Order: sequence, then structure tokens, then C-alpha cells
Amino acid sequence: MWWVVGTTLVVALVAAYLIWTAGRVERLQGRAELAARALDAHLLRRAAAAAVLAERRYGVELYAAARIALDAHPDEREAAENDLTRQLRAVQLDPTDPDCEAVIAASRRLALARQVHTDLVRDARAARRRPLVRLLRMGRRHPWPRYFDIDDPTLTLPADVPAG
Repeated sequence: MWWVVGTTLVVALVAAYLIWTAGRVERLQGRAELAARALDAHLLRRAAAAAVLAERRYGVELYAAARIALDAHPDEREAAENDLTRQLRAVQLDPTDPDCEAVIAASRRLALARQVHTDLVRDARAARRRPLVRLLRMGRRHPWPRYFDIDDPTLTLPADVPAG
């Protein structure tokens, strides 16, 4: 009689662990997908702010890079964003100017969103790499989470201009 109770208890514990693990994989995958959407929104905000800044002050090259970043397809997005970052670093941004300040703030928020996205993708990949998760194919409903590899979008200010 005791072996039936013990077997039932072990089966219940294994089932609870499997359900908890499947839920964790789903939650991490969902959070990584939401972080990817948030990162995309921040990329668009920065490119739009850079386009406005370029229209008003800095000219054709910055405007072209911003438009390319806004219109880029997903497989071309990383290269377009890196080009926009290089163009933004090439110009002197004045933090007292509202247009420049919008680009600087958008770049800071983008850097934070990128870090959050990278952390969540790393966690989701680690959870999906576990042998039990792979054996039971717990992550099969979702595509493998991808990193978004771009240069650090944080813009540095000139030394003689105080940060606002």
C-alpha cells in the first residue's frame, strides 16, 4: 500500500515540476518577444527624432541614415541602426537644443531597451537549452529568440557642455 502512495507522490512531484518548467519557458519566451517589440518601438522613436533633427539642422547624410533606419526590413535593421548611430556620433549635439535633446534621450532609452532585450533573450535561450526542455520540446511553439546586435546607441556629450 505504501508503495502506491509513494509512487503517486513521486509522479505528482514530477508532473508539478514539468508544468512549472513549461510555464517558465513560456513566460521567458513571451517576455523576450515583448522586449523585442519594445526595442523596435525605441528604434523607431530614435530614427524619427534623428530625421526631425536632420531636417532642421544637420543635413542630408543624417536624414538619409534616419530614413533608411525607419524603412529598413527586419533583416537589414541592424546595419541600418549601426549606420544611424555612426551618423549621430559624427555631429555635435547640443543638449540645450530641444531637437538634439530628444535624440539624446531617445538614444538613452534605446540603450536601456537593448540591454533589457539582451538579458531576456539570454534567459529564454538558457531555459530552452536545458536537456529536459529540449527532450520534451517545450519551446516548439515559438521561434528561437534572437539577439539584436547593434553598437551601443548612447551618445556622448562634448566635455564643455553640461548634461541637462
